[in-house]
Amino acid sequence: MLIWIVLAVVLLPLVALALAVRPVLARLPRLRRAAEALQRRAVEAEALRETAEALQQRAEEVQRRLDTTSRRLAVIKAKRG
Repeated sequence: MLIWIVLAVVLLPLVALALAVRPVLARLPRLRRAAEALQRRAVEAEALRETAEALQQRAEEVQRRLDTTSRRLAVIKAKRG
């Protein structure tokens, strides 16, 4: 009789734990795929960030050239009178 009580005390929590863990284990492949998709997105975001920085630098350079051209144009107009 004591053996049955000990077995019940030991086995019932193990069965309950297995039943609780089963849905989590069933979702692991979907979670892994989602994590991989997020990693791909992170890589894409990094590439976009680098491209945006390059475009920003290019825009700043074009703005500097525009400022220089505007000043030169003002000087030319001033000389013409």
